[in-house]
Amino acid sequence: MTEPIRVLVCDDQALIRTGFATIIGAQPGLVVVGECGDGRAAVDLAARVKPDVVVMDVRMPVLDGIDATRLLAGAGVANPVKVLAVTTFNLDEYVYEALRAGASGFLLKDTPPAQLLHGIRTVASGAALLAPEVTRQLVGKYASRITPRASTPGDSPLTARELEVLRLIASGLSNSEIAAGLVISHETIKTYVSRILTKLDLRDRAQAVVHAYRTGLVT
Repeated sequence: MTEPIRVLVCDDQALIRTGFATIIGAQPGLVVVGECGDGRAAVDLAARVKPDVVVMDVRMPVLDGIDATRLLAGAGVANPVKVLAVTTFNLDEYVYEALRAGASGFLLKDTPPAQLLHGIRTVASGAALLAPEVTRQLVGKYASRITPRASTPGDSPLTARELEVLRLIASGLSNSEIAAGLVISHETIKTYVSRILTKLDLRDRAQAVVHAYRTGLVT
């Protein structure tokens, strides 16, 4: 029997926190292992209850969701936790900062319950919950803020084809769009994406986009 997805809910508004926990806990294959009201508590509680996914509010007291995400899932974290960031504010800035901090997905609090549950399962599976059109919007607006690191052509462990696929991912194309453009199968693209994430030690597609800009692969 498959182990249930362990979820930690963090939101400073008790009503929303309880609502999320009730919706999540009522679903087969999902279990709420903790609730808390600020980012510092989320970091401390996650160390104890070992969630698979943290549903993380962005704006909170003590430690906000962005900084908490960085401590749970950011670069250099030994045992990163998958984070699904949620906010009442539909601001690109929050999406961008949450992804840079290590979040695997981003939702608005008024999203339908079914979409929240889908988001948790998507993030838990290792995929990123970020629509290609959102990626395009973000990179168009904020990519200039990511300062490329100095690198040489031989630095990348990726093959020429994998580099090509990574460029297309960073451009905001879906797997289907990449497959159509390169005239290869959807399954082949999925294999390329998996290899790219493994070779670069990235958790998901969102991190791949940021990596492409940080290394200067895409400008």
